[in-house]
Parts: sequence; C-alpha cells; structure tokens
Amino acid sequence: MKIRNTLPLALFGLSMFSQASFAEVSANIGVTSNYLWRGVTQSADGASVSGGIDYSHESGFYAGTWLGSIDWGNGNGVETDWYAGYSGEAGDFGYDVGYIYYAYPEEEYDDSNFGEVYLNGSFGDLGFGVAYTLNSDADDDAPFGKGDLYYHVSYSFALPQDYALGLTYGYYSFDIDESVHGDKDYGHVQLDLSKGDFTFSISKADEESGDDDTKFVVSWGTSF
Repeated sequence: MKIRNTLPLALFGLSMFSQASFAEVSANIGVTSNYLWRGVTQSADGASVSGGIDYSHESGFYAGTWLGSIDWGNGNGVETDWYAGYSGEAGDFGYDVGYIYYAYPEEEYDDSNFGEVYLNGSFGDLGFGVAYTLNSDADDDAPFGKGDLYYHVSYSFALPQDYALGLTYGYYSFDIDESVHGDKDYGHVQLDLSKGDFTFSISKADEESGDDDTKFVVSWGTSF
C-alpha cells in the first residue's frame, strides 16, 4: 500500500470491535510536498493529499481503499487503489500477500489502470518484497503492461529522541519490447527520517525512470 506509500481530506474514521470477530475499521489521511511512487513523482513534483479506509480482521485478512491526488502533466486527477490481502507472523518472520488495483477514472488517464499481486516479508528491521503486474489496460509489451516486476528491500532502525531512519532500494523491471520502447528498467533509493506523524525523505531514481532529479519531500500522515 502506498503511503503510497498510495486524496480528499473529507474522510471520517471509526473503529468497531466485536468480541466474536475482533474486526477493526480505520481511516487515514495525509499530505505530502511531492507524491513519490517507486522513486517517480506522481504529482508533477507538487503537493498531494490522500486518504483511505481499511478493514482488518484478527485472522490476518484485510481490505481497503486509498485515494491520492495526482498530476502526470496531463491534468489533475485522482488515483484510486483497491486492495485485499492476508498478513501474519511466523516466529520472527512477518509476511503479507495480496492484490492491489490502481484505478485512474479521469478521461485524461485512459488505459492507465492496472493490478498487481504482491508478496512482502520482514525479519526484524529488514523488509523485502516483490510485485507482479497481473492485469493492465496498457499493451502487454508496453511499460506498466502485464508481466512487469518490482522488487524492493528496506532497513530501518530507531534513533534517539523517538526519531527513526529508513533506507529503501527498489528496482522496476518492465516486460516490454525494447526495440519499440527502449530500456525502461530502473532502480531508485530513498532515505526517510521520521518522527511521529512527520517524515522527511530524500529520493533518487536512475535516468531510465525519466525522473532522475534528487527529490526532497516532507510528508504528514495519521490514522484513526
């Protein structure tokens, strides 16, 4: 899920618990100076607002939706994510497997919808995962078409005064016709310094991403 990192602030939050099911519904809102997704701006290097609602069950099943304001240079729009999955722990190992669908309803974003299956894991402060594009409105041999793979690994640790530092490296591998589209595969790295609901990020992607400027981003987000 994006912190996608991943929208209108007119959202409400609620929690409901049942002694039989121990289910919970929660909401989240956020704002960022630049909505980055896998190292690339989704908001034309401008500000973005977001919000979402999540359902989780003690069994490990969860589902939710998330909205974010975007601008790919062809007009303001909204990204709407729908997702469901299952997460849990086995000893010191944590796992999360699910499906997410990225929808872009505006006419200016036609043929941009796609869906991924993902598998994420964690062991202590180490995180890692892979996502595979299962279905897409784009052509299969074009970027963000069926068959793309995204890998990532991260490490985080606590600092004094309730600060936390995280480092993430991701790599996007596109299943495309390079004779037509060229080499689009790229890697990116991001450093996040956070305290409470605030995060300061520095991000840098390879030239092949088409967005290789170093990004400095300030974000705020909370859930309730």
